[in-house]
Amino acid sequence: MERIRSFCTTWARRLCWSCGSRDEDKADELTTHVEVGAGTGQAGQPNSTGVQDDGNGNSRSQPHQERGVNGQRVPREPCKQTQAITSYTNEGTQVTVEIHPKDTTPQLFKKLSFGKGPWRLPRLRDQDNKGFQRTKAPQPPGGEDLHAYPWDRSSLKSMPVDLQQFEKLDAYALKVNVTNSVEELVKALLKQARTDLEKVRAIWMWICHHIEYDIVGYHNKSQLSTRPMDVLQKGKSICEGYAELFEQMCSIAGIQCMKLSGHCKGYGYKIGQTFTGDSDHAWNAVYLDGRWHLLDSTWGSGTVDDSFTKFTFRYNEFYFLTHPALFVNSHFPDNSNWQLLKPTLTLKDFENNMLYKSKFYMLGLLASHPETSIISTVNGKASVSVDCRSATLFTFKLKGKREHGLMTLRKHGMKLDIYPQKTGSHKLQIFAKSIKSSENLYECVLEYVVECKSVDKAMRFPKDLNQPVGPSWFTERQGFLRPSHPDPTIHTNDGRCSVTFTLGKDISVLASLYCDGSSLAEDRGRSHVMQVRQGNQLELKIHLPHAGNFVLKIFTRKKSDPGNYSYVFNYLITCLNTEVKWPPFPQSYSKWVDEYEILEPVSGLLPANRNVHFKLKMHGIAKVLVQAEDTHPLTQNRDYWEGTCNTSGCREVFVMVHENANHSFYSQVLKYEVESQ
Repeated sequence: MERIRSFCTTWARRLCWSCGSRDEDKADELTTHVEVGAGTGQAGQPNSTGVQDDGNGNSRSQPHQERGVNGQRVPREPCKQTQAITSYTNEGTQVTVEIHPKDTTPQLFKKLSFGKGPWRLPRLRDQDNKGFQRTKAPQPPGGEDLHAYPWDRSSLKSMPVDLQQFEKLDAYALKVNVTNSVEELVKALLKQARTDLEKVRAIWMWICHHIEYDIVGYHNKSQLSTRPMDVLQKGKSICEGYAELFEQMCSIAGIQCMKLSGHCKGYGYKIGQTFTGDSDHAWNAVYLDGRWHLLDSTWGSGTVDDSFTKFTFRYNEFYFLTHPALFVNSHFPDNSNWQLLKPTLTLKDFENNMLYKSKFYMLGLLASHPETSIISTVNGKASVSVDCRSATLFTFKLKGKREHGLMTLRKHGMKLDIYPQKTGSHKLQIFAKSIKSSENLYECVLEYVVECKSVDKAMRFPKDLNQPVGPSWFTERQGFLRPSHPDPTIHTNDGRCSVTFTLGKDISVLASLYCDGSSLAEDRGRSHVMQVRQGNQLELKIHLPHAGNFVLKIFTRKKSDPGNYSYVFNYLITCLNTEVKWPPFPQSYSKWVDEYEILEPVSGLLPANRNVHFKLKMHGIAKVLVQAEDTHPLTQNRDYWEGTCNTSGCREVFVMVHENANHSFYSQVLKYEVESQ
């Protein structure tokens, strides 16, 4: 206690010096009250001496102020009213000194704190046994504030929130246009807010939609102010200004709120980087329903471009009362207790953990594998998978291109195999969008760094391969059911394969083959795929022109819609047999119907000077003939038309049909080539 009394006397004298007087006797005229606390106070809040802490245990002088009845700060007259000075020992002991003018009644302040950053307690007064006013406060984060880590997947929020109930309040808050004072703004916002949660929501919505990020001020600090009134009138600030304005508005509304500081994985973050030095971001915690909750109005308001020259308002609901286990993915507070997690993460954990972007969770994604942001290839291959709770579409980029990978959709996620074709580090981005979204916009949800030590040269994919590959829940929605090949890749040794589906109603199909470095033009690619349809059963017969990797692309349109075909999905077809050399199928014309079938000859290239047998399955036709050097009619046997044609003296052979016995003309339906002699 002698040590404390000495400390008090010293600070009492210093207080007089700060008022401009150097008469040490004046210090003896002041009465003092000392109370020993247990730690530090509130991050970024002015304490009773006018010394403001930045959340890291560092203080800077501020004019001593108190709030009037209207919530505005009113400067105190130096040395004429009660003042309190707080100091902290190396052991974390807090000493609070109250200095009173003579003949005044002192007040006892009770401050509970922990860790690094001081924090302000709610002013709930109660009488002690000496008649002094004592401030009561809820316990600091702990107990029911803490959440188990990792996330239990039940909710993105730290408390039950029904966003539909906020629709009217949100709409009202966006229309409020008061900038003459913070107090008047809060007063206007609270006209439609009843509960503490609604008050916080109204304040949150207003800031997120009216305060833009001050890019000029970020680059030029001389033009920057984070004082709440300046932020309000200018309409822009950096994270510090967002957090201070949010804190003051909550305080005026009677809501416990604190500004927190720490490191973040925001603009400029690089995978694998370490965090050193001072904190680089600020956000808030609010006290609702007996516990603390986290939010970041800066990140809730919008985004900056890659060059950090333009801010765009883009509201992000994710950062309102975010579940702590999700918030810590990108925010690491200076005081680990403000993670609100049990157990807490270390800074090393934070640096090594995967960064899940807000869209990852907003799209209903649950987890990714692996969970580390830096992955290494094994024999030239690296694999990534994502789990989700609802139907989601995915794509990817490796070093900015959709190449060297094979992505497949699953009912509850996706799987991606990557085969980098160069050693070194490669940036891998995973994009996703909801099937319910009307916008054709994929959002980046994950980023990895792929370390490639060796290259698998055998795994080269055609440039025409679209991602994802193979059938999936998405192709089922497009009407392709029960595929014979559920895997994305089809391997064939002799260069031939067949794929079958059960089709939905009113679907017309077009399929074509593609290959890098091949002479397969669009029409030639289609000629290597033959469709056979019986009712709702579709078979695609494929004859490869040579060995290699091919893409089978499938397009559809409604039969009732004469519009263009739309791409649906594709397969990867591989053949290593260099002796493979299949000719194309016969070329078909518009009069060739999906239900028709070629039994003989299947090859579109006929031998020269030979009698060739034809057998075609066609119905609803009056007459069929084959036109070569001469005309050869075919004979009908039930649904089959058969006959023989000699290929001597011709280069092309056509199959002609007479659709109606009353018609006097024939239509071409098939065309064959004849080998040169």
